[in-house]
Amino acid sequence: MGTDLRVIGQGGRLYCLESADKRGLFQTRPDILVKRGNDIVQIIDTKWKRVSARMDDPKQGVSQADVYQMMAYGRLYGCVRLTLLYPHHDALGSKNGILAPHRINGSDHRLEVATIDVARVNGFGERLRGLCQNEGATASLVG
Repeated sequence: MGTDLRVIGQGGRLYCLESADKRGLFQTRPDILVKRGNDIVQIIDTKWKRVSARMDDPKQGVSQADVYQMMAYGRLYGCVRLTLLYPHHDALGSKNGILAPHRINGSDHRLEVATIDVARVNGFGERLRGLCQNEGATASLVG
């Protein structure tokens, strides 16, 4: 199945700060940039820890530092769709994908918490493509 999306791994490399002498400080390197033409339409950052399945934990084990990192990526790269991607595990149920869509306060940016089964090699590319094309899960949070 064709798509107009392109994936760039470990791309970007913009700096968070600029010193008085115009040197860049704190270079960023998002894991995955999804582009349509020249526009970055999604930033995905992979995390190699378990997201929580507990329904009584609204943060699902997502760290505050990871959220701040994604907010910085969204700002620097002008991207409204941000995804924290965790490995899927059995405690989350049988279906991987977007677990929790969130809107970032004061903006049209949204942050998704998603999982993908990295143990299932077959169809991995299709599942990742589906995650990138699944904009409907968060569209209702914007506007």
